[in-house]
Amino acid sequence: MIRKIIEIDEEKCNGCGLCAKACHEGAIAIVNGKAKLMRDDFCDGFGDCLPACPMDAIHFTEREAAAYDEKAVQANKQKKSACSGFTCPGSALQSFTPKEDDSDVRVPGCLRQFPIQIKLLPTNAPYFNGADLLIAADCTAYAYGNFHHDFIRGKITLIGCPKLDAVDYAEKLTEIFRNNDIKSITLTRMTVPCCGGMEYAIKRAIEASGKDIPLEVAVISPDGSIVEIRK
Repeated sequence: MIRKIIEIDEEKCNGCGLCAKACHEGAIAIVNGKAKLMRDDFCDGFGDCLPACPMDAIHFTEREAAAYDEKAVQANKQKKSACSGFTCPGSALQSFTPKEDDSDVRVPGCLRQFPIQIKLLPTNAPYFNGADLLIAADCTAYAYGNFHHDFIRGKITLIGCPKLDAVDYAEKLTEIFRNNDIKSITLTRMTVPCCGGMEYAIKRAIEASGKDIPLEVAVISPDGSIVEIRK
């Protein structure tokens, strides 16, 4: 059917993610640093995303598109529902609502070493050899409710924020990758543009180390949803 639907100009898009947050239907996600309409049938054509875009990169167009499917949208919302209140329906750990009499409930952490800040870590610690690394942008652990279980578990953890730390992560990471037998790297980053600096530093470091280390990137939105996983 021919209907009104959004169109995103990737040349103008700065990847800020505000449109994805404004889209109540979940039709938009950030893919490779750019906003993308994921499914035509998730777009209701009302345009809540338009005023949210600071770059004027979203406009309406009329074209052949699948009809808006409210049932599919609701099913997707339930699937991706983030933590609400004290309960986390999507958590792989048993969710619970704290009460006055369960103050002693503890969820065990999965951290395997300390320190974890990139700028404080040694470059040749024994725990690096044969390790799967998690390199996390600072905010991801706060945005994603089940971070320890889904990302930290079984990995050596490094955290940092290229916008706040006045250091070149690529230099430190190059030494870590070069001096140790790193099996794999997982990066968790936010949808915001400044997290692109972390991804860029890791890729530079892998190249400079002269090694072929598998890299997986998980992109997390401010509401705690994983909007993209790429290798």
